[in-house]
Amino acid sequence: MLAIVSGKLILCATPIGNLGDASARLKIELEGADLVYAEDTRRAAKLLQALDVRTKVRSYFVGNEEHRSREVARHLEAGETVVLITDAGMPSIADPGLSAVRAALEVAAEVTVVPGPSAVTAALAVSGLPAERFVFEGFLPRKGNDRSRRLAEFSAEPRTIVLFSTKQRIGRDLSDLAGALGGTRQVVVARELTKAFEEVWRGRLDEAAAYWGTREPKGEFTLVIGGAADPPIDLDQAILETQAAVAAGESMTDAVRRIAAELGVGRRDLYEAMLRESH
Repeated sequence: MLAIVSGKLILCATPIGNLGDASARLKIELEGADLVYAEDTRRAAKLLQALDVRTKVRSYFVGNEEHRSREVARHLEAGETVVLITDAGMPSIADPGLSAVRAALEVAAEVTVVPGPSAVTAALAVSGLPAERFVFEGFLPRKGNDRSRRLAEFSAEPRTIVLFSTKQRIGRDLSDLAGALGGTRQVVVARELTKAFEEVWRGRLDEAAAYWGTREPKGEFTLVIGGAADPPIDLDQAILETQAAVAAGESMTDAVRRIAAELGVGRRDLYEAMLRESH
């Protein structure tokens, strides 16, 4: 019985602008691959030339990924090592790549990764906004109900929001975000990160919409938007609910403990307020 030959698919993060960010391991994996698939073969050629790598490159982008994913599977079934890269950053993160991973898994190939530069985490790091919890939303839908629905979802999102935008869309994106989230929400606009003309702009959404809406900016954009503020604590509502619970037979101690937890108010604050109301 013949042994099953399993190849390897390697997802490689590539520099988001500065080729000096390419890692030593990236060069090793590109050199050792039987074939490299790239979102843009011209950009890939520049990267490989800078790293002095001569591995064959084929295209893998949104328009041909269905066909290419089957091709990748055939190479992996033959036991080959395939590297997948995109224009910048990590494949499959708002870029082609998911189809290749699924194709590899279907033929029981190994799937591994070379981590590296990321516009998402780079923008978060320099933003000065909370990054313990955040949500990455890729690009906003271009129009219609999908766009309106996504913007509405953001209005109550408590986590920091990270979005991508382009020079053609940045003005409208910021204007619509200001309308949906409120103009006072904090935003950081990171343009051309790691490149010669890197720019990090900080301010409010309404200010950002006015500033970027009147320019003709070039390059790629990452937006980092502050999360929605916690709703104000309604102590008066907590008092009313506690009074109703006590009137229904619940002890004040139990009612205070339960309702304080449910409404997110301080237990001591609620207990002291109830004592004041009883006098």
